Amino acid sequence: MKFTAAQIAGILEGEVIGNPNAEVFKLSKIEEGTEGSLTFLANPKYINYIYSTKATITIVNNSFEPENEISTTLIKVDDAYKSFSKLLEYYNQVKLMKSGIEQPSVISEGVTYGENLYLGSFCYIGKNVTIGKNVKIYPNSFVGDNTTIGDDCILFAGVRIYSESVIGSRCVIHSGTIIGSDGFGFAPQEDGTYNKVPQIGNVILEDDVEVGSCTTIDRATLGSTIVRKGVKLDNQIQIAHNVEIGENTVIASQTGIAGSTKIGKNCMIGGQVGIVGHITIGDNVRIQAQSGVGKSVKDGETLQGSPSFNYGDWNKSYVHFRNLPKIVADLENLKKKTN
Repeated sequence: MKFTAAQIAGILEGEVIGNPNAEVFKLSKIEEGTEGSLTFLANPKYINYIYSTKATITIVNNSFEPENEISTTLIKVDDAYKSFSKLLEYYNQVKLMKSGIEQPSVISEGVTYGENLYLGSFCYIGKNVTIGKNVKIYPNSFVGDNTTIGDDCILFAGVRIYSESVIGSRCVIHSGTIIGSDGFGFAPQEDGTYNKVPQIGNVILEDDVEVGSCTTIDRATLGSTIVRKGVKLDNQIQIAHNVEIGENTVIASQTGIAGSTKIGKNCMIGGQVGIVGHITIGDNVRIQAQSGVGKSVKDGETLQGSPSFNYGDWNKSYVHFRNLPKIVADLENLKKKTN
Protein backbone atom coordinates (compact mmCIF):
# COMPACT_ATOMS: atom_id res chain seq x y z
CA MET A 1 0.00 0.00 0.00
CA LYS A 2 1.63 3.23 -1.18
CA PHE A 3 0.93 6.86 -0.23
CA THR A 4 2.35 10.06 -1.71
CA ALA A 5 3.48 13.05 0.30
CA ALA A 6 0.53 15.01 -1.11
CA GLN A 7 -1.94 12.35 0.04
CA ILE A 8 -0.43 12.21 3.53
CA ALA A 9 -0.43 16.00 3.81
CA GLY A 10 -4.13 15.97 2.85
CA ILE A 11 -4.93 13.49 5.63
CA LEU A 12 -2.95 15.48 8.20
CA GLU A 13 -3.83 18.96 6.91
CA GLY A 14 -0.10 19.64 6.58
CA GLU A 15 2.23 21.39 4.13
CA VAL A 16 4.64 19.54 1.84
CA ILE A 17 8.19 20.91 1.65
CA GLY A 18 9.90 19.00 -1.12
CA ASN A 19 8.54 16.47 -3.62
CA PRO A 20 4.71 16.11 -3.34
CA ASN A 21 4.89 12.93 -5.46
CA ALA A 22 7.38 11.16 -3.18
CA GLU A 23 5.96 7.72 -2.30
CA VAL A 24 6.21 5.64 0.86
CA PHE A 25 5.02 2.13 1.66
CA LYS A 26 6.41 1.49 5.16
CA LEU A 27 7.14 3.18 8.49
CA SER A 28 10.47 3.59 10.29
CA LYS A 29 12.28 5.28 13.15
CA ILE A 30 14.06 8.40 11.97
CA GLU A 31 17.50 6.95 12.78
CA GLU A 32 16.65 3.76 10.85
CA GLY A 33 14.91 5.39 7.87
CA THR A 34 15.33 3.80 4.43
CA GLU A 35 14.12 4.66 0.96
CA GLY A 36 10.35 4.29 0.74
CA SER A 37 9.77 4.80 4.47
CA LEU A 38 7.84 7.44 6.40
CA THR A 39 9.07 8.73 9.75
CA PHE A 40 8.57 11.71 12.09
CA LEU A 41 10.61 14.12 14.20
CA ALA A 42 9.02 15.25 17.46
CA ASN A 43 11.74 14.91 20.12
CA PRO A 44 14.49 17.57 19.79
CA LYS A 45 17.19 15.09 20.87
CA TYR A 46 16.72 13.27 17.55
CA ILE A 47 17.10 16.42 15.43
CA ASN A 48 20.54 15.44 14.12
CA TYR A 49 19.04 12.42 12.38
CA ILE A 50 16.95 14.66 10.11
CA TYR A 51 20.14 15.45 8.17
CA SER A 52 21.22 11.84 7.71
CA THR A 53 17.97 9.89 7.54
CA LYS A 54 17.29 7.95 4.36
CA ALA A 55 13.52 8.10 4.97
CA THR A 56 11.65 9.39 1.93
CA ILE A 57 9.17 11.51 3.94
CA THR A 58 9.46 12.97 7.44
CA ILE A 59 6.66 14.60 9.43
CA VAL A 60 7.92 17.61 11.42
CA ASN A 61 6.49 20.45 13.50
CA ASN A 62 5.68 23.74 11.78
CA SER A 63 8.42 25.40 13.81
CA PHE A 64 11.17 23.23 12.33
CA GLU A 65 13.62 24.99 10.00
CA PRO A 66 16.56 22.93 8.69
CA GLU A 67 20.01 24.35 9.36
CA ASN A 68 21.76 22.04 6.87
CA GLU A 69 20.86 20.30 3.63
CA ILE A 70 18.32 17.49 3.89
CA SER A 71 17.24 14.84 1.39
CA THR A 72 13.93 13.81 2.94
CA THR A 73 10.65 15.43 1.90
CA LEU A 74 9.04 17.24 4.84
CA ILE A 75 5.39 17.44 5.84
CA LYS A 76 4.90 20.29 8.30
CA VAL A 77 2.09 20.00 10.86
CA ASP A 78 1.09 21.59 14.17
CA ASP A 79 2.12 18.53 16.23
CA ALA A 80 4.29 15.88 14.58
CA TYR A 81 3.72 13.24 17.26
CA LYS A 82 -0.07 13.56 17.24
CA SER A 83 -0.13 13.66 13.44
CA PHE A 84 1.95 10.50 13.20
CA SER A 85 -0.43 8.76 15.62
CA LYS A 86 -3.39 9.94 13.54
CA LEU A 87 -1.72 8.54 10.44
CA LEU A 88 -1.16 5.18 12.14
CA GLU A 89 -4.84 5.04 13.05
CA TYR A 90 -5.82 5.89 9.47
CA TYR A 91 -3.45 3.25 8.09
CA ASN A 92 -4.87 0.64 10.43
CA GLN A 93 -8.41 1.46 9.32
CA VAL A 94 -7.46 1.15 5.66
CA LYS A 95 -5.62 -2.11 6.29
CA LEU A 96 -8.67 -3.60 8.03
CA MET A 97 -11.15 -2.28 5.47
CA LYS A 98 -12.55 -5.62 4.29
CA SER A 99 -16.06 -6.74 3.42
CA GLY A 100 -17.79 -9.73 1.90
CA ILE A 101 -18.23 -13.37 2.82
CA GLU A 102 -15.38 -15.66 1.88
CA GLN A 103 -15.79 -19.35 1.14
CA PRO A 104 -15.78 -21.87 2.58
CA SER A 105 -17.71 -20.56 5.59
CA VAL A 106 -20.91 -21.61 7.35
CA ILE A 107 -23.82 -19.32 8.21
CA SER A 108 -26.51 -21.28 10.04
CA GLU A 109 -30.24 -20.75 9.96
CA GLY A 110 -31.73 -17.72 11.68
CA VAL A 111 -28.57 -15.59 11.40
CA THR A 112 -29.03 -11.87 10.77
CA TYR A 113 -26.22 -9.43 10.00
CA GLY A 114 -25.84 -5.77 9.10
CA GLU A 115 -24.21 -4.07 6.14
CA ASN A 116 -20.48 -4.30 5.37
CA LEU A 117 -19.95 -7.65 7.08
CA TYR A 118 -16.57 -9.26 6.53
CA LEU A 119 -16.56 -13.00 7.21
CA GLY A 120 -13.26 -14.73 6.54
CA SER A 121 -12.89 -18.21 5.16
CA PHE A 122 -13.43 -21.25 7.41
CA CYS A 123 -15.65 -19.33 9.84
CA TYR A 124 -18.68 -20.92 11.50
CA ILE A 125 -21.66 -18.81 12.59
CA GLY A 126 -24.17 -20.74 14.71
CA LYS A 127 -27.96 -20.63 14.74
CA ASN A 128 -29.88 -17.44 15.53
CA VAL A 129 -26.77 -15.27 15.81
CA THR A 130 -27.30 -11.51 15.46
CA ILE A 131 -24.42 -9.47 14.03
CA GLY A 132 -24.44 -5.67 13.70
CA LYS A 133 -23.12 -3.51 10.88
CA ASN A 134 -19.45 -3.05 9.91
CA VAL A 135 -18.40 -6.19 11.76
CA LYS A 136 -15.22 -8.01 10.73
CA ILE A 137 -14.76 -11.67 11.62
CA TYR A 138 -11.42 -13.00 10.43
CA PRO A 139 -10.75 -16.57 9.22
CA ASN A 140 -11.07 -19.70 11.37
CA SER A 141 -13.35 -18.04 13.93
CA PHE A 142 -16.34 -19.64 15.66
CA VAL A 143 -19.49 -17.89 16.90
CA GLY A 144 -21.89 -20.10 18.85
CA ASP A 145 -25.69 -20.23 18.75
CA ASN A 146 -27.80 -17.31 20.00
CA THR A 147 -24.84 -14.95 20.30
CA THR A 148 -25.22 -11.21 19.74
CA ILE A 149 -22.41 -9.04 18.33
CA GLY A 150 -22.85 -5.25 18.14
CA ASP A 151 -21.80 -2.76 15.47
CA ASP A 152 -18.18 -2.09 14.42
CA CYS A 153 -16.67 -5.10 16.19
CA ILE A 154 -13.52 -6.91 15.10
CA LEU A 155 -12.89 -10.59 15.82
CA PHE A 156 -9.41 -11.52 14.67
CA ALA A 157 -8.45 -14.95 13.32
CA GLY A 158 -9.12 -17.94 15.51
CA VAL A 159 -11.47 -16.31 18.04
CA ARG A 160 -14.01 -18.64 19.74
CA ILE A 161 -17.28 -17.19 21.02
CA TYR A 162 -19.43 -19.77 22.80
CA SER A 163 -23.23 -19.77 22.67
CA GLU A 164 -25.44 -17.12 24.31
CA SER A 165 -22.61 -14.61 24.59
CA VAL A 166 -23.39 -10.90 24.23
CA ILE A 167 -20.75 -8.67 22.64
CA GLY A 168 -21.36 -4.90 22.61
CA SER A 169 -20.44 -2.39 19.94
CA ARG A 170 -16.88 -1.41 18.96
CA CYS A 171 -15.33 -4.39 20.73
CA VAL A 172 -12.01 -5.85 19.57
CA ILE A 173 -11.17 -9.48 20.33
CA HIS A 174 -7.72 -10.72 19.36
CA SER A 175 -6.63 -14.09 18.02
CA GLY A 176 -6.86 -17.19 20.16
CA THR A 177 -9.24 -15.69 22.73
CA ILE A 178 -12.15 -17.76 24.06
CA ILE A 179 -15.31 -16.09 25.32
CA GLY A 180 -17.91 -18.16 27.18
CA SER A 181 -16.16 -21.44 27.95
CA ASP A 182 -17.42 -23.34 31.00
CA GLY A 183 -16.63 -21.99 34.41
CA PHE A 184 -14.47 -24.19 36.65
CA GLY A 185 -17.25 -25.80 38.66
CA PHE A 186 -16.92 -29.30 40.16
CA ALA A 187 -18.59 -30.78 43.24
CA PRO A 188 -16.45 -33.18 45.34
CA GLN A 189 -18.01 -36.60 46.00
CA GLU A 190 -17.60 -38.97 48.96
CA ASP A 191 -15.45 -41.34 46.89
CA GLY A 192 -12.97 -38.58 46.12
CA THR A 193 -14.16 -37.95 42.56
CA TYR A 194 -15.68 -34.73 41.22
CA ASN A 195 -18.99 -34.18 39.44
CA LYS A 196 -19.18 -31.31 36.98
CA VAL A 197 -21.62 -28.54 37.89
CA PRO A 198 -23.45 -27.41 34.72
CA GLN A 199 -22.47 -23.90 33.66
CA ILE A 200 -25.63 -22.43 32.14
CA GLY A 201 -24.94 -18.68 32.33
CA ASN A 202 -23.23 -16.52 29.71
CA VAL A 203 -20.64 -13.78 29.17
CA ILE A 204 -21.48 -10.12 28.48
CA LEU A 205 -18.92 -7.71 27.04
CA GLU A 206 -20.26 -4.17 27.02
CA ASP A 207 -19.28 -1.49 24.47
CA ASP A 208 -15.67 -0.53 23.66
CA VAL A 209 -14.05 -3.53 25.31
CA GLU A 210 -10.74 -4.84 23.93
CA VAL A 211 -9.53 -8.34 24.76
CA GLY A 212 -5.95 -9.43 24.01
CA SER A 213 -4.80 -12.68 22.46
CA CYS A 214 -5.26 -16.04 24.21
CA THR A 215 -7.40 -14.62 27.03
CA THR A 216 -10.22 -16.76 28.41
CA ILE A 217 -13.44 -15.40 29.92
CA ASP A 218 -15.61 -18.15 31.41
CA ARG A 219 -19.39 -18.23 31.30
CA ALA A 220 -21.28 -17.87 34.58
CA THR A 221 -22.65 -20.85 36.47
CA LEU A 222 -25.90 -18.88 36.69
CA GLY A 223 -26.42 -15.32 35.47
CA SER A 224 -23.56 -13.57 33.64
CA THR A 225 -19.84 -12.94 33.74
CA ILE A 226 -19.73 -9.21 32.93
CA VAL A 227 -16.99 -7.03 31.48
CA ARG A 228 -18.21 -3.44 31.61
CA LYS A 229 -17.73 -0.80 28.94
CA GLY A 230 -14.27 0.52 28.17
CA VAL A 231 -12.38 -2.33 29.85
CA LYS A 232 -9.01 -3.23 28.27
CA LEU A 233 -7.60 -6.71 28.81
CA ASP A 234 -4.09 -7.79 27.85
CA ASN A 235 -3.03 -11.19 26.48
CA GLN A 236 -3.25 -14.46 28.44
CA ILE A 237 -5.65 -13.43 31.19
CA GLN A 238 -8.02 -15.83 32.96
CA ILE A 239 -11.39 -14.46 34.09
CA ALA A 240 -13.48 -17.03 35.92
CA HIS A 241 -17.23 -17.58 36.14
CA ASN A 242 -19.48 -14.81 37.48
CA VAL A 243 -16.65 -12.24 37.71
CA GLU A 244 -17.65 -8.62 37.10
CA ILE A 245 -15.10 -6.02 35.95
CA GLY A 246 -16.04 -2.34 36.22
CA GLU A 247 -15.88 0.37 33.56
CA ASN A 248 -12.51 1.46 32.14
CA THR A 249 -10.47 -0.96 34.23
CA VAL A 250 -7.24 -2.17 32.60
CA ILE A 251 -5.59 -5.52 33.36
CA ALA A 252 -2.13 -6.66 32.24
CA SER A 253 -0.99 -10.06 31.01
CA GLN A 254 -1.14 -13.35 32.94
CA THR A 255 -3.49 -12.11 35.63
CA GLY A 256 -5.97 -14.63 37.02
CA ILE A 257 -9.27 -13.69 38.66
CA ALA A 258 -11.18 -16.41 40.50
CA GLY A 259 -14.94 -16.87 40.44
CA SER A 260 -17.56 -14.36 41.62
CA THR A 261 -15.09 -11.56 42.39
CA LYS A 262 -16.28 -8.02 41.68
CA ILE A 263 -13.75 -5.44 40.47
CA GLY A 264 -14.63 -1.74 40.43
CA LYS A 265 -14.19 0.90 37.75
CA ASN A 266 -11.00 2.70 36.71
CA CYS A 267 -8.74 0.10 38.32
CA MET A 268 -5.22 -0.69 37.07
CA ILE A 269 -4.04 -4.27 37.63
CA GLY A 270 -0.47 -5.27 36.76
CA GLY A 271 0.81 -8.46 35.17
CA GLN A 272 0.77 -11.87 36.91
CA VAL A 273 -1.61 -10.72 39.63
CA GLY A 274 -3.64 -13.46 41.35
CA ILE A 275 -7.03 -12.55 42.81
CA VAL A 276 -9.05 -15.00 44.91
CA GLY A 277 -12.76 -15.55 44.44
CA HIS A 278 -15.81 -14.04 46.14
CA ILE A 279 -14.19 -10.73 47.12
CA THR A 280 -14.85 -7.12 46.14
CA ILE A 281 -12.20 -4.72 44.83
CA GLY A 282 -13.24 -1.08 44.93
CA ASP A 283 -12.97 1.71 42.36
CA ASN A 284 -9.65 3.35 41.38
CA VAL A 285 -7.57 0.56 42.92
CA ARG A 286 -3.95 0.00 41.79
CA ILE A 287 -2.46 -3.50 42.12
CA GLN A 288 1.25 -3.87 41.35
CA ALA A 289 2.58 -6.75 39.22
CA GLN A 290 2.87 -10.24 40.79
CA SER A 291 0.70 -9.34 43.76
CA GLY A 292 -1.57 -11.91 45.38
CA VAL A 293 -4.89 -10.44 46.53
CA GLY A 294 -6.64 -12.56 49.14
CA LYS A 295 -9.23 -10.21 50.64
CA SER A 296 -11.52 -7.35 49.62
CA VAL A 297 -9.95 -3.98 48.78
CA LYS A 298 -11.34 -0.51 49.50
CA ASP A 299 -11.64 2.29 46.93
CA GLY A 300 -8.42 4.02 45.94
CA GLU A 301 -5.96 1.61 47.57
CA THR A 302 -2.61 0.67 46.01
CA LEU A 303 -1.32 -2.83 46.78
CA GLN A 304 1.85 -4.83 46.30
CA GLY A 305 3.23 -8.18 47.47
CA SER A 306 1.95 -11.71 47.96
CA PRO A 307 -0.09 -11.69 50.04
CA SER A 308 -0.61 -8.08 49.03
CA PHE A 309 -0.80 -5.15 51.40
CA ASN A 310 -0.51 -1.37 51.29
CA TYR A 311 2.05 -0.25 48.70
CA GLY A 312 3.78 2.26 51.02
CA ASP A 313 4.03 -0.27 53.84
CA TRP A 314 5.36 -2.87 51.38
CA ASN A 315 8.15 -0.52 50.25
CA LYS A 316 9.15 0.19 53.85
CA SER A 317 9.09 -3.51 54.69
CA TYR A 318 11.16 -4.40 51.66
CA VAL A 319 14.08 -2.43 53.06
CA HIS A 320 14.01 -4.78 56.06
CA PHE A 321 13.54 -7.87 53.86
CA ARG A 322 16.77 -7.09 52.04
CA ASN A 323 18.62 -6.48 55.34
CA LEU A 324 17.21 -9.56 57.09
CA PRO A 325 20.52 -11.52 57.21
CA LYS A 326 22.27 -8.54 58.83
CA ILE A 327 19.38 -8.00 61.26
CA VAL A 328 19.52 -11.67 62.31
CA ALA A 329 23.29 -11.47 62.75
CA ASP A 330 22.88 -8.34 64.92
CA LEU A 331 20.30 -10.13 67.09
CA GLU A 332 22.60 -13.12 67.53
CA ASN A 333 25.40 -10.81 68.63
CA LEU A 334 23.08 -9.11 71.13
CA LYS A 335 22.05 -12.50 72.53
CA LYS A 336 25.68 -13.45 73.01
CA LYS A 337 26.44 -10.19 74.83
CA THR A 338 23.46 -10.56 77.19
CA ASN A 339 24.14 -14.20 78.06
